[in-house]
Amino acid sequence: MSVSILILTFNEEVNLPACLESVAWSDDIVVFDSFSTDATVGVARAAGARVFQRAFDDYGSQREAARVGVEYKYPWVLALDADERVDDELREEILRLVSSPSSGDHAAYRIRRKDHFMGQWIKHSTLYPSWFIRFYRPETIRYEARAVHEYPQINGTVGELSGHLVHHSFNKGLGEWFTKHVRYAQLEATENLRHMDDSSVDWRGLVSVDPVRRRRALKSLSFRLPCRPLFRFVYMYLLRRGILDGYPGFTYCCLISVYEYLIVLNIKEQRRRTQGVPF
Repeated sequence: MSVSILILTFNEEVNLPACLESVAWSDDIVVFDSFSTDATVGVARAAGARVFQRAFDDYGSQREAARVGVEYKYPWVLALDADERVDDELREEILRLVSSPSSGDHAAYRIRRKDHFMGQWIKHSTLYPSWFIRFYRPETIRYEARAVHEYPQINGTVGELSGHLVHHSFNKGLGEWFTKHVRYAQLEATENLRHMDDSSVDWRGLVSVDPVRRRRALKSLSFRLPCRPLFRFVYMYLLRRGILDGYPGFTYCCLISVYEYLIVLNIKEQRRRTQGVPF
């Protein structure tokens, strides 16, 4: 038995070929596209993928639409972003799992990701290991509408896989990375303003054994801290030993700190505009 592959795309003609190559072992590849204006759809169809298109509103809704709106060939789905690759260990592990009678023990599985920048794996600065729920049976999960960094609700237990996704977030260049993260900062600001107004910090989540809950709790706390961009840099570069990643690690920490500052500025701007005060 094989697995179905789901890849969300928008203008990913640069990244998609390598992503598709890394999952060529599957005979059911679905590209769920947000009406790309480049050659993404053509690249997908040339590789034999099934293409579905839906206008983008937010990341959570897009993943939920892909979950319920596509009839997958296999019971298990591996969900990817176009700038991710499946390594050999993960491929073999997944194929062994779905061929085993124990494959139904869990509703979904978490997968770690290796982020690459300047030609190397940025092990420390990226807060490795970060876990993402990407392998699941569609009927056991549900995505809520969320602007960015969506998290699924799981009906059942969650396992962990040993293999990795290899992430090349800078593959389309620094300009594209900044463009995307300016947009992400606006979405993050909106999302976090809502959470800061509607809920308190999940203090128990900070020590939870669930890495996803722990990460969300830490992020919720960080938005309430003063000097957040500086805190993020110190945390990544010193406390998490990003200094061991060399110059690429230092550069990466600087870029993420700039992103954090963009979020802070967008929060300030949105608050002022809500009050009718120009920014």
